[in-house]
Amino acid sequence: MRAAIFRGPKDVTVGTRPDPVIQEPTDAVVRVTMACVCGSDLWYYRGEAEHAVGPIGHEFIGVVEDVGAEVNGVAVGDLVVAPFIFSDMSCPHCRNGSTLSCVRGGNFGNGTIDGGQGEAVRVPLAGSTLVRVPGGAHPDSILKSVLTLSDVMSTGHHAVVSAGVKPGDTVAVVGDGAVGLCAVLASKRLGADRIIALSRHADRQRVARAFGATDVVEARGDEADEAVRSLTDGIGVDAALECVGTQQAIDTAAAIARPGSTIGIVGVPHGTVPFNATFFRNVGWSGGPAPARIYIPELLDDVLNGAIDPGVVLDFETDLDGTPDAYAAMDERRAIKSLIRVS
Repeated sequence: MRAAIFRGPKDVTVGTRPDPVIQEPTDAVVRVTMACVCGSDLWYYRGEAEHAVGPIGHEFIGVVEDVGAEVNGVAVGDLVVAPFIFSDMSCPHCRNGSTLSCVRGGNFGNGTIDGGQGEAVRVPLAGSTLVRVPGGAHPDSILKSVLTLSDVMSTGHHAVVSAGVKPGDTVAVVGDGAVGLCAVLASKRLGADRIIALSRHADRQRVARAFGATDVVEARGDEADEAVRSLTDGIGVDAALECVGTQQAIDTAAAIARPGSTIGIVGVPHGTVPFNATFFRNVGWSGGPAPARIYIPELLDDVLNGAIDPGVVLDFETDLDGTPDAYAAMDERRAIKSLIRVS
């Protein structure tokens, strides 16, 4: 089969890999129809994090092509969405909300295991990992939104859940990438009354407004801190959502959270989380990689009934051969999030 292969910084190519086959009775093989590039993939692409040479990509939807003898819940021919982590959903860590830590789990596209940016994927623990998408043929807009549930929409939702956002709250979202924009949408979905989006890009501001942002702050650093405090009468926000992972974004979230609140942090930290700076304000930190498999069913219902449309963040499209440009488009900020149509 053909698939994207990571070879090093700024070097993602499309090459040939062995066709996936059933290796364990709990496996399934999924023929990929849509995949996308994640913001976390850019850390590898830019050489700011390590990634093994080999398959890459962890967000995909597709059709089940084969199943092992012990797979239940999905069948050949089913349209499915895969969370970015495969897990058994039954170990102590999964049962307590951390599917990333599943004792039998692992990551798609980690250099060894098949990545979503390819024609097909062997899915371990398929019965507990894959989520069947009910119904017949779905319009393209629905399929794009289903694809976002594999990571970015679930991750934005995780920021909101981690911060304890409740109806009537004032929320600030630090980061205007796909995760940050999905965090705006998730905040609106859970009833936040005021949503402040920190963004300096007009195209992303438009999406943030469409998703429910009531205010936009274009400043960064100390100016952003002052702007948010001014909008909240000097109090700070009920929930700060950190959706980037850079030191500046982490520091901004810490500065604008009101005393007694919780910061939802889902950006992969490439800086130091300042616990000392928030300690004397009783500001907590909660978050991490999203347990997407736990969130997908409820979010899928809202996608299918038209309540949310997170697929809007997929604003660049290409085919599998165009995967290198899909990375470059996001790296160069020509795209919020790149969609790869595979079949």
